[in-house]
Amino acid sequence: MTGGESGTYYAFGSVIAQHATNDAGLSVTALVGNGSQANVLELEDGNAELAFCQSDVMAYAYNGTNLFEGQPVEVFSTVAALYDEQVQIVTCDPEIKTVADLKGKNVSIGAAGSGVYFNAIDILGAYGLAETDISPTYQSFGDSADSLKDGKIDAAFIVAGAPTTAITDLSTSKQAYLVGLDDEHVDALLASSPYYSKAVIKAGTYSGIEEDVTTVAVGAVILAADKVSEDDVYKFVADIFDNAANLTESHAKYAEIDLDKGASITAVPYHPGAAKYFAEKGKTVATK
Repeated sequence: MTGGESGTYYAFGSVIAQHATNDAGLSVTALVGNGSQANVLELEDGNAELAFCQSDVMAYAYNGTNLFEGQPVEVFSTVAALYDEQVQIVTCDPEIKTVADLKGKNVSIGAAGSGVYFNAIDILGAYGLAETDISPTYQSFGDSADSLKDGKIDAAFIVAGAPTTAITDLSTSKQAYLVGLDDEHVDALLASSPYYSKAVIKAGTYSGIEEDVTTVAVGAVILAADKVSEDDVYKFVADIFDNAANLTESHAKYAEIDLDKGASITAVPYHPGAAKYFAEKGKTVATK
């Protein structure tokens, strides 16, 4: 399970699946998904064997908090962390310069079942705003971009690896802006929600973005159902990490694949197949 067709999960996941099928002796099919929460539920229901998920939502599921309050899901393990997913607040209104400027505006805060909603609430909260201080809509990345294009909303939260297809497409037809976070509010957010990290979206990432933009990020993680064989997960992880340096032309996110990042998850134990691969590379990860 990946994500919506205009997000990075689907684009990158499709490339990963195709390469593993062609080169690793596996048969992996990338399916369109409905976000991190929905992907975890697909693992729980036995409809998926591998799934993309935000690092924060993965922790919510395993611990039975937030989106999964009182209903922990423990049938999955970590495969690897792949890259950072930046919280991108996009607008076509040059007057919206800070998160505080979103007060009273029409803002998309993510599709139902996605982790974006909680990210948006966290960031609004860091600036003293609640969901009731905006006029919220709940849309996918692609629908958010279309609504911005049509002037139906003022801003949208999109949590995905930059560059993200939805924003790239938007910025080719209209002048789009990214709303940055200041250091004081970033520090406060990291203190209260340590699953975030500080991130910078470089100038030039999108058409018309001429200065670096400071924001926060969560991790993009692949999960596996515990029932998937150790050998299959080992082959899958090896295919990603051993070939990443040579595959950057097939997807830019391969350039961010890194063993230290891959083995950095502590919230959810690793699948034995993944642990075997990382151990061979000198990285010790926790397993169940």
